[in-house]
Amino acid sequence: MDAGSEAWDRQLLDEDTFTENFHNDRRVCKTYLCYEVEHPGQGSGIPPGQDKGVLRNKSDQDPRLSRHAESFLLEQIQSWNLNPEHQYRVTCFLSWSPCADCAQRMAEFLGNNSHVSLNLYASRIYSLGSYEQGLCTLKRAGASIAIMTAREFEHCWDTFVLHQGRSFQPWKSLDKESQKFSETLQDILKEA
Repeated sequence: MDAGSEAWDRQLLDEDTFTENFHNDRRVCKTYLCYEVEHPGQGSGIPPGQDKGVLRNKSDQDPRLSRHAESFLLEQIQSWNLNPEHQYRVTCFLSWSPCADCAQRMAEFLGNNSHVSLNLYASRIYSLGSYEQGLCTLKRAGASIAIMTAREFEHCWDTFVLHQGRSFQPWKSLDKESQKFSETLQDILKEA
């Protein structure tokens, strides 16, 4: 997949884009997905420079043409032709947890790719449709799902943001919102 043409793939976010979209007490329409892949090194199948990156959803007036960042990630991973003899750990930091459809696709991907594990950290919970069922399905498929804390926000800042040497400055409500979303997620995943 040529991720740059559809998914808006790039290595680093600017500070304002990160803060605007990952700030966990704001409601924004875009979904950003920052990912990094732990792999065995040479011979892994991952093209150089693609073991980390940033993807964004593609919105369209016609919902049939809209695409979610998670779909772009799965397509990208599948295009790598990963060696099934190796283990790969994909860690994602999302501005929103996956919707029910994306969670289902990710669960199916895990079922078909036992050599890949998924660790998801979300800034906030997407809460439309059958999202609870989707998150439970994804957890049952083996994915690790958690809410971002200050630690994950700082890691994202250091890894995926062009921050000009500035350190991450947590916003006032970060811990409170993280705790609220974490409790909600724990309640949802009790059903998994």
